[in-house]
Amino acid sequence: MQPTAWHAHERASLVHALTQAGPDAPTLCDGWQTRHLAAHMILREHQPWTQAGANGGPLHDWSDARLQDLAATALAPGGYAALLARIEQAPASWSPWSWAGNLVNLVEYFVHTEDVRRGTWVAGPGGSGGAGERSRDLSPGLQDALWSQLRRGARLFYRRSPVGVVLVVPGGPRLAVKAPPTRPTDDGRLPGTVVVTGEVGELVLHAFGRGRHAGLTLQGDAADRAALDAVVPGPRSGG
Repeated sequence: MQPTAWHAHERASLVHALTQAGPDAPTLCDGWQTRHLAAHMILREHQPWTQAGANGGPLHDWSDARLQDLAATALAPGGYAALLARIEQAPASWSPWSWAGNLVNLVEYFVHTEDVRRGTWVAGPGGSGGAGERSRDLSPGLQDALWSQLRRGARLFYRRSPVGVVLVVPGGPRLAVKAPPTRPTDDGRLPGTVVVTGEVGELVLHAFGRGRHAGLTLQGDAADRAALDAVVPGPRSGG
């Protein structure tokens, strides 16, 4: 049996969120409005070579110029709708994203959908974005698919954590991601473990640096929570 194409479901969710927000809405991606995020998704799938400097390095300015140029087309009449229509299109058969399916596309589309939804909420009147009240009601199948991807990549996502990390879904699965270091810190303290608890989607957002805007609780020594927060931001309350 073929796995459910949840990435296609989340592609549609992203297009819907972008449509509702319009081209000038804020997102959780620093410096990006919705038109920039739309441009990023198009370049990622249809012109992947333009992403060579997306994460920094000597080609950063070149990659950013490609994104800015495409995002600017959204300001022309019908331009934003044209961008969204391109996002709806599956990538060409030669693109690595055409066969990657849920493995690399599901979390990308889920997180960026929430970047749009929660970015608009945070910027709105009285918005704080810290408690996750605006989280979607995800189907059990989608939650299972997201948890599968989170399990697969958790050690990579939390590789910089200076403390132990355990992820917990209330009433659901639990994942010991990283054991605490056995060597004491410079001040002689032995690091402990932080338990991050939340629904699957909220845990995914935490792993991808959006924890400030996710519904989570963090349990552990205050110093350990602060140490984790420095590399993987969590709720401002600290749990």
